[in-house]
Amino acid sequence: MNRRRFLASGATFGAALAAGHAPALGQARIAQQARPVWDSWMAAYLRSDGRVVDTLQQEASHSEGQGYGMLAATMFEDEAAFRLMYRWTEQQLALRPDALLAWRWLPGQANAVPDRNNASDGDLFYAWALVRAAARFNDRSYLTRAAEIAQALASSCIVPMPGASDKLVFLPAAFGFRHDTHMSVNPSYYMPLAMRDVAAATGVSALAACAQHGEVLLEEIARDGLVPDWVDISERGVTVSEALSQNAGYEAMRVPLFLIWSRLQQHMAVRRMASVYERSLQPGREAPTVVEPLSGVVLETSADPGYQALAGLVVCSAGQGLGALIPPFSADQPYYPATLQLFTMFAATETMPECVPL
Repeated sequence: MNRRRFLASGATFGAALAAGHAPALGQARIAQQARPVWDSWMAAYLRSDGRVVDTLQQEASHSEGQGYGMLAATMFEDEAAFRLMYRWTEQQLALRPDALLAWRWLPGQANAVPDRNNASDGDLFYAWALVRAAARFNDRSYLTRAAEIAQALASSCIVPMPGASDKLVFLPAAFGFRHDTHMSVNPSYYMPLAMRDVAAATGVSALAACAQHGEVLLEEIARDGLVPDWVDISERGVTVSEALSQNAGYEAMRVPLFLIWSRLQQHMAVRRMASVYERSLQPGREAPTVVEPLSGVVLETSADPGYQALAGLVVCSAGQGLGALIPPFSADQPYYPATLQLFTMFAATETMPECVPL
């Protein structure tokens, strides 16, 4: 690793954040000045055929990762990288009879896509990336594809809430999460800004309604503690998951990030997580990654800078906006924290430029 290069990249992004207070005015400047960060991310996680690789997950590729990468490409105004990822995704994951994507592609397998179920968060970010690309790269064909995905999500993954049919639930997939007595829901799949942007661009209003109901759901969950990775929803209301992770871990950490990005910094779920990070976030100290939701006891930590960056932004959002403990970007970390670090930078750029890296 060229440490000097990565330190410079992080400092450059911080300077770009400080300069780009208005997203519309600062976006081009940020895309140009922070290009070394994007180049580093692509060199580490993007293959030449357009496949985003999660090295900790069997070198697999996921619809989520493709959507994340394509969204980042629009932020850095990299049309070539966007088209590369889009082409691979359409060829390898757009295999279902509807407009949604198969959730995972496995290398070295005779059948690279053994499970054609979708992942609704991957579909949502894919559609959001297409919406942004349609505007950024002036190509309305992307908007047509985004509308197909939005309509399929509304048909297959947005359903009435048990016991409250006037509210909508965002299911994790078309199949496998509706049970006889309850639904299994992943709170981190709610990204209000993405849902509203896609709804506005495509006219699929169910996504906007789902965003509103999701914010209320997250508020309800956060009244009792941290938002966990999974919950069950039944006629009795929202309860801890019977079969899936009950901790606030690697999934749930996205909840405060997505709320901040959606300009909901004062949401209870953000404030809850900020209180945990405030107790432990110090320069050079590992960031919490798995926390017991009711007690706030930290169960796991990580030194990966992506998790530290996310924690730094969350703490800054709850404070006086005097800068965030966001470390320089490094590709010497797994794909997931590296991508969360990019998203932390984007969220700060668009909603909280006062939270520049200290």
